[in-house]
Amino acid sequence: MLILAAIPLGNPGDASTRLKEAITSADFIAAEDSRRFGRLCAELGITYEAKIFSFFEGNENERLEPLLEILLSGKDLLVVTDAGMPGISDPGYRLTREAIARGVPIRVLPGPSAVTTALLFSGLPTDRFCFEGFLPRTSGARITALEKLATEERTMIFFEAPHRLLESLRDCESVLGSDRLGAICREMTKTYEETIRGTLSELSAWAGANEILGEITLVIGGFDRSTQTFTPEDLARMVLDREGQGESRKEAIAEVAKSTGIAKREVFDLMVAHKSADRMGS
Repeated sequence: MLILAAIPLGNPGDASTRLKEAITSADFIAAEDSRRFGRLCAELGITYEAKIFSFFEGNENERLEPLLEILLSGKDLLVVTDAGMPGISDPGYRLTREAIARGVPIRVLPGPSAVTTALLFSGLPTDRFCFEGFLPRTSGARITALEKLATEERTMIFFEAPHRLLESLRDCESVLGSDRLGAICREMTKTYEETIRGTLSELSAWAGANEILGEITLVIGGFDRSTQTFTPEDLARMVLDREGQGESRKEAIAEVAKSTGIAKREVFDLMVAHKSADRMGS
């Protein structure tokens, strides 16, 4: 059986009884960082006899087959990350997918999650939300990703590295608007736990004025369609941009209408007028 177990985000008191029992009884454990895992066990006052395999982003693919061989031999394998749930922006998803494909039973030991913890800390709407993992590292790719999320109405949750937080916030501000609400959740459940709430402009100012350390989860409010207005020039540019990416005029108009909440016929008529204006200008 493949056992996926949630690890405390920072406070060892959040470890479940099932997690401690799974660790002490396991024969094989795949851990993201064996040293951090050893420290956690010491803090929990438990010991283990399991053989430990390192299982992190850099070696995930090469470790798949050896770990699957353990499972296919009829043994249990416990998978843990440094914090939170395996497979959530951490190793675990590919192994789970392959195990399921080969008929291996799966067990999940639920527990701490940075995604839902930050969502609650943020004070932003919790009825609908999406997790977007890490934003791209380069500004150009990050802006492109944010543009695709500009009209996302659900609360959005991201992980971010401390040294990239400021530049990511500035890109968020430029694409999503300086008045969009958000929250920076830092070192959750740890000694220096901190949540900074405000507009993206205020969050950028805070990040620019402080040394950013620790684990960061960024939460950003969803798009409020009732507050957004689009000029004819905006809509025409959005259609033309999609055409430039290979969509037909019909597809581009349909997608722009869907993302803006404007009637498809209205966008179509606008493009007809735009085309006529271009002809007259030439």
